[in-house]
Amino acid sequence: MDIEIILAYSLAGLTLAVIEGIKPGPLLTMVVRETLSGDLRAGIWTAAAPIFTDGPLIVVSYLFASVIVDNPSILVLISILGALFMFKMGVECFSIEPPTLSSILEPTSSKKAFGRGVLTNLLNPNVYVFWFLIGGPIMASAVASEPLAPLAYAVTFIIGIILVKCLIAIMLHRMRDAMPRHIYKFILSLCGVAMIIFALGYLAFAWSQYQSI
Repeated sequence: MDIEIILAYSLAGLTLAVIEGIKPGPLLTMVVRETLSGDLRAGIWTAAAPIFTDGPLIVVSYLFASVIVDNPSILVLISILGALFMFKMGVECFSIEPPTLSSILEPTSSKKAFGRGVLTNLLNPNVYVFWFLIGGPIMASAVASEPLAPLAYAVTFIIGIILVKCLIAIMLHRMRDAMPRHIYKFILSLCGVAMIIFALGYLAFAWSQYQSI
């Protein structure tokens, strides 16, 4: 067992997790949306989506990276479905109202928030591009020198990105109670615009992949 290689890949996974955790993207936007429209539990459950999406993708990308590379039509379908989902979520952001006292006292459906988080990640073509074209090959290349290195890389990445997004949800939740209504609506409107932009980006990506078929 080469501890230095394992630690190096763990550090690489953690560094990437921090970068991806704070970088604006579909999942972070959904974490903001669910935290503001629901409660802290909804935001944290949304942030936990990578453990149920990236986890299986890591295993599949490690074993079948070449399948996605040779079949861009799969990414085309994922991108189109993702565009439709993100557009729907984006449009809804413009009609979400600040929570009232009665809605705060009512239990929030964490299952629905979690489901939206999982769908957001599963329908994000960038997740597949990263794990199948970058993350998978990186882990495969590490197996020859240290079999545990890919596991260390994957585990630290998933745990790290979830923790970063959970911290963001916690900070946003603490700010929400003192947030003026117009600021609340403005932030959600920004989320809506961002999601629609992501949807257009997904369609552009689908078109680029379609041209290569």
